[in-house]
Amino acid sequence: MDNGVCCRRGVFDKEIVAIPWGGNPIVQYYKGKFITGDNRIARVKNDDELLTKYLYYYLQNNLKLISSFYRGSGIQHPDMSKVLDTKIPIPPLKIQEKIVQILDKFTDYVTELTSELTSELTLRQKQYSFYRDKLLSFEDEAYQVEWKTLGEIAECLAGATPKTSNSSYWGNGTIPWMSSGEVNKGFVYDTEKKITQEGYDSCSTKIVPKETVVIALAGQGKTRGTVAITKIELCTNQSLCSIVPKDDVNSHYLYYYLKGQYQKFRDISSGEGTRGGLNLKMVRDFRIPVPPLDIQSRIVQVLDNFDTVCNDLNIGLPKEIELRQKQYEYFRDKLLIFTAEGVYTDSTVQYRQDLIRLLQWVFGPIKVSLGSICSISRGKRLIKSQLNKNGKYPVYQNSLIPLGYFNETNEEANTTFVISAGAAGEIGFSKQPFWKADDVWTMSSEFINQRFLYYMLLSNQPKIKGQVRKASIPRLSKNVIENLIICLPESEGQSRIVSVLDKFDTLTNSISEGLPKEINQRQKQYEYFRDKLLTF
Repeated sequence: MDNGVCCRRGVFDKEIVAIPWGGNPIVQYYKGKFITGDNRIARVKNDDELLTKYLYYYLQNNLKLISSFYRGSGIQHPDMSKVLDTKIPIPPLKIQEKIVQILDKFTDYVTELTSELTSELTLRQKQYSFYRDKLLSFEDEAYQVEWKTLGEIAECLAGATPKTSNSSYWGNGTIPWMSSGEVNKGFVYDTEKKITQEGYDSCSTKIVPKETVVIALAGQGKTRGTVAITKIELCTNQSLCSIVPKDDVNSHYLYYYLKGQYQKFRDISSGEGTRGGLNLKMVRDFRIPVPPLDIQSRIVQVLDNFDTVCNDLNIGLPKEIELRQKQYEYFRDKLLIFTAEGVYTDSTVQYRQDLIRLLQWVFGPIKVSLGSICSISRGKRLIKSQLNKNGKYPVYQNSLIPLGYFNETNEEANTTFVISAGAAGEIGFSKQPFWKADDVWTMSSEFINQRFLYYMLLSNQPKIKGQVRKASIPRLSKNVIENLIICLPESEGQSRIVSVLDKFDTLTNSISEGLPKEINQRQKQYEYFRDKLLTF
């Protein structure tokens, strides 16, 4: 990072990159007036050579490297001499500008998407709460619904905690034991801790059946008043009240109703603020409407559907945000890795097309390994009895001279191929469909024009033939083709190059249109001007 200048603290009106002096390693970018405390900041010396925003993105992408420079057993601090000695790739300024432009757009896109999806999730949750509360509000019903206390319709039990200092109560425990924070799960399919039978017998906690509604009597932050429903048999700690409904109450109806009474439970809690608490008497005395069991079941059916929708949103939207963030990080990493290494060798299918187009837009023609952009396949051997001299299609086996002809084809016209045995390393191009045998490779790719590939392989033929294994039958390894590095322009650039090289090919190889015709044309041109010149 030879282009960086570090300052200790103060007020700045610059574009800078900052690294905290102590704590977690992060890289921050600032532009404009700001005050920095205990940070180490980098300010670019020469704006004509290095963009600050490019430096920021590069360091952010190499945070693991920056982290390795932090030292200390408590609060760690960066070894700034190592930070400043870090070498970074510095492409031309125009390339840096394109990289920054792309990564800025990705950042804005992810930020905007996160905001939109979060708003969508909040809206759906409010909609769900509205319909749930309306459905469970019986004040305006034409028929009279009976109201009962929880103590009348359920058994309310408090839990307990075995001594945590006694390892025999906890070690290798098998009895699920639920803590107050686990009510936030909503549906409890397992517990974080288990106790032994000895631990269970040592205290007053009780095992309750699955489909028991549990409410937090106390807990950190907003936990108090939160309800959950168990999907397994378990016991709880003393900060939870287990509500085991009788037969005339649907446990899911009870769960949904009490879930909507969160604020009321908070309001009746003893004490003030977040340190208040519920007790068993408050829970037992809490009144709820108890419609007939069939009505309860229908309400549960509706709310289960709403809950499924909301859970799908809870899972789906954050997952979508996470996916987009990972996608952004993928493109950022690949863009900056290519900047550093200058060669694309990743054959991963995901995003490959978009990534290659992105790299070509930023850098122009890019270096790639053939294996990263091509699917290389070999043909199928035919026996002599299958060959027919009157067949429609040529069969290529171990040379560019057809072995014979066949009435079927396994490759389309205008395909490049490589001989892998015999005349190993020879490059062919067929303008008509053909049959490729097992000593012939073809390379299919959406990124490369087959004719361009042919010319590119011809230009690398000495390198390819130099790696042919010398034996009674010379052979060429598939890895040689896969690892071959070529320069890949975008599609239009390939077509322009092919057009020029095809013309040269015509000039040098065609009898009817090549050099004899060129000589004849030049002779006629000479005679025309000669005659004009000598005509007075």
